[in-house]
Amino acid sequence: MRKNSQSTENPEGAATWTFAISRNVLIMAVALWLMLTMNIPFWRDVWQGVGGWSNDNSLFLITLPVLVWLWLYLLLSLLAWGRLTKAILGMLLLVSAAASFFMSSYGIVIDYNMLTNVLQTDSAEALDLFSWGMLGWLFTLGVVPALVVSRVRLIARPWARELGFKLASMVLGLACLGGIVMSNYQSYASLLRNHHELRLLLTPSNVAAAVHGYSKRQFATPTPLQLVGADAYQVKPVGGTARPKLTILVVGETARAANFSLNGYTRQTNPELAKEDVISFANASSCGTATAISVPCMFLDVGHDHYKDSMAKNREGLLDVLQHAGVAVLWRDNNSGCKGACDRVPNDDVSHLQIPYLCEGSECHDEVLLSGLQTYLDTLDNDAVVVLHMKGSHGPAYFKRYPPAFEKFTPVCRDNQLDRCSAESIVNAYDNSLTYTDHVLAQTIELLKGNAERFDSAMFYMSDHGESLGENGLYLHGLPYAMAPSEQTHVPMIVWLSAGLQQRSGIQASCLANHRDVAYSHDNLFHSIIGLMDVHTSAYQPERDLFRQCLPQHTASVDNGRQAKGVN
Repeated sequence: MRKNSQSTENPEGAATWTFAISRNVLIMAVALWLMLTMNIPFWRDVWQGVGGWSNDNSLFLITLPVLVWLWLYLLLSLLAWGRLTKAILGMLLLVSAAASFFMSSYGIVIDYNMLTNVLQTDSAEALDLFSWGMLGWLFTLGVVPALVVSRVRLIARPWARELGFKLASMVLGLACLGGIVMSNYQSYASLLRNHHELRLLLTPSNVAAAVHGYSKRQFATPTPLQLVGADAYQVKPVGGTARPKLTILVVGETARAANFSLNGYTRQTNPELAKEDVISFANASSCGTATAISVPCMFLDVGHDHYKDSMAKNREGLLDVLQHAGVAVLWRDNNSGCKGACDRVPNDDVSHLQIPYLCEGSECHDEVLLSGLQTYLDTLDNDAVVVLHMKGSHGPAYFKRYPPAFEKFTPVCRDNQLDRCSAESIVNAYDNSLTYTDHVLAQTIELLKGNAERFDSAMFYMSDHGESLGENGLYLHGLPYAMAPSEQTHVPMIVWLSAGLQQRSGIQASCLANHRDVAYSHDNLFHSIIGLMDVHTSAYQPERDLFRQCLPQHTASVDNGRQAKGVN
């Protein structure tokens, strides 16, 4: 094809195509490309939602792609203006290609919660998501069309005329879109009413909505920190000679309850915990389906129904209340941070310690959380809560989450593009990671047993959310809670109490075991730890304390904490 070296929209001497098109035509072409290539999951769900060929409304089926094309055209027209048109369209093509890859490969949807989860993922976890398949997808569907867009010569018009053409075409597009909807109103209304997930599947409008939602929350006017439990104090046993209480609260990552043998899973994924006197609560659920939501939510007093994203940074949580009461607190992290839960308490990032037998490359296995912990315990002479935030079973590279010695189930999937692995190999790798989590929890209990002369202790383990392993074509996690399958919300919850703590508190493991099938959730965590640590505060809700049902009817205690604080 012959080339022309002159163009009003390109530097003099730059080669451009001989034909020229208007900005509106370019936007229409990009919208058509996005509709045809970037939205396989969307069209699959639409086709199922309308009943496929069994739908006898042929006009409705014909107008569906036209309506989507017009919608995308209007969206791109709102985003792409003036001399930035080609740059913005190129960026949208790249972003849409990335979004479509993850949606097609893992069955995820895009909303602001998913975007938050992505932006708060650490570099090691992010690298696990890259693959040659992803690069090929991005190059074919994103880079190549973006290069084509960059080479197109646009017709130059005076800005007033260009604006007039743009507004007129948008008004015409909007009128056509409205006409299509009204001509088949019942069909479209039924489709959207019964399939709310479609708005989260249409690329790039879902990405634009996610960015808008995330930005709105990030740049919202900061609100003052909400104090919680400022009146907190501890109730001490009569005589004041009891050993300090020590609770290690282990926050799991991406562990689903269905794959824990303690809960009836046919594979032995909990061989070490099975030998301990632990209670596994088999009917526990999470507050969210992603770390960025679940972790702050589980440490707050409000519960799932009243949780808002802004509370993660602007409301005090469990660890703050414990500090108010004089309990020593430490957060140790081998993940991507505490998401606001530990912002005002001592915390320690152990994910980059580079211990030879525990760490490799840019990440460490979860036993690193126990490294040096005894040294910290040796400094304690008061009640304490230590939080261990695990790397757990974070995917898709499950095979990286455990040392080679724990590769019990084989073969394992070693491809981070899970849809290219067999179902068996994915589950094998995932179950191996849970077996390693079992080992870390057992080692935690052994650490507490080794300090039995100094502390009355407990271990409380609960995962932040679950994981999909290919069921119904879904992988990983992060679906909106209302549409998430149980695999992403049904989480393990395990408790171990030392003999000294059971004797001191009157809480018996056998009593807790009788409630192992009761429905619990992250909503119980805050209040259960507060009760277990003998903290009194107006923020405490006794009906949510899972230990309270096993307390003796009468306990002798003295209000030393209130006397010490002087007020409250």
